[in-house]
Amino acid sequence: MSTLITLFLKFSAFSLIAFGGVNALLPVLLELAVYQEHWLDLQTFSDYFAIAQAAPGPNFMTVTLIGWHMSGIIGAFMATFAIIWPAGILVFFLQRFILKMQDPMRKKTVQYAAATLAIGLVLSSAIEISLQINHGTMAFLLSGITIAIVLLTRWHPLYLIGLGALLGACGLI
Repeated sequence: MSTLITLFLKFSAFSLIAFGGVNALLPVLLELAVYQEHWLDLQTFSDYFAIAQAAPGPNFMTVTLIGWHMSGIIGAFMATFAIIWPAGILVFFLQRFILKMQDPMRKKTVQYAAATLAIGLVLSSAIEISLQINHGTMAFLLSGITIAIVLLTRWHPLYLIGLGALLGACGLI
């Protein structure tokens, strides 16, 4: 099967479970792109994720960059379309279903269930990715300190990104 067709089918399937966005699927996406299909290496995946997070716009840019890496502009378009279309259709019909519900408690239950699912997937994804990309005590320490600062202070995350870049440039992590 063609690489583009494989990419399209697998990313389309991922789209249906991407509650919380593509970031909720990062461990699975990493496993697929790096270890199963060997579309790219771990460093390139990490670089594409960093670019996607730093760039303004939707959080599925990692998928677009993987497609671009594989087949240029056609691959980028194919990967982007594949990750969007199933979830878009699902959300369209789910929203119509919710709007037709008469009981406000049922509406809230469905909405809270979807939010809980999204939060859980994003949190588990963050933990899994952290375990896979942190190499060494300093990286784990930096991740822990970053989490503590984000949770306990009102610092803007860009300060932490800058600090991480500085530590990386100095060769400390």
